[in-house]
Amino acid sequence: MASSSTTSPCAACKFLRRKCLPECVFAPYFPPDQPQKFANVHKVFGASNVTKLLNELQPHQREDAVNSLAYEADMRLRDPVYGCVGVISLLQHQLRQLQMDLSCAKSELSKYQNLGLLHHHHHQGTINLAHDRHHFHHQLFPVTNQQMIRAFDGGSGYDASSLLAMNMSASIGQLGGFPQSRAAGTAADGRRTPVEPS
Repeated sequence: MASSSTTSPCAACKFLRRKCLPECVFAPYFPPDQPQKFANVHKVFGASNVTKLLNELQPHQREDAVNSLAYEADMRLRDPVYGCVGVISLLQHQLRQLQMDLSCAKSELSKYQNLGLLHHHHHQGTINLAHDRHHFHHQLFPVTNQQMIRAFDGGSGYDASSLLAMNMSASIGQLGGFPQSRAAGTAADGRRTPVEPS
């Protein structure tokens, strides 16, 4: 006794209550476990229109066409006025908004980068100015002369303020390029000499 094997009809044939033939154009794209997919397509486009469309397409184009029809039918049932056009418009609006947000973020980032660069240049300029002042101070008052003033002021009876004035006068004379004459009343060894009354 021969056994006959039976296969389940596709969702389209089951919905249309007809026998599903081996050459059924719906079978590869509407499997039995997806009945709602064909129900939506049939409700929006009609089974005869879908059959005509699939027969006019090449076999490798049919799957994309069925997926497109199913998506459009589902969106049309959800939004009878706009359908998938409403979804596309919403996505385009979101895309434009994201592009504007990205542009604003780039502009803000550029501002912060410029402010950071200006702050760096200002800080570097302040450091250079402080260094120049420090260098000029040591030109007027060398370390060796300062040590000499402290030694005279602490270990002998000499007037430290007079030596400081002499050292400053000599330093200014060196910076101006003029020879400095020896202060009156001072000997060659730096000691004071008495001045004869006239």
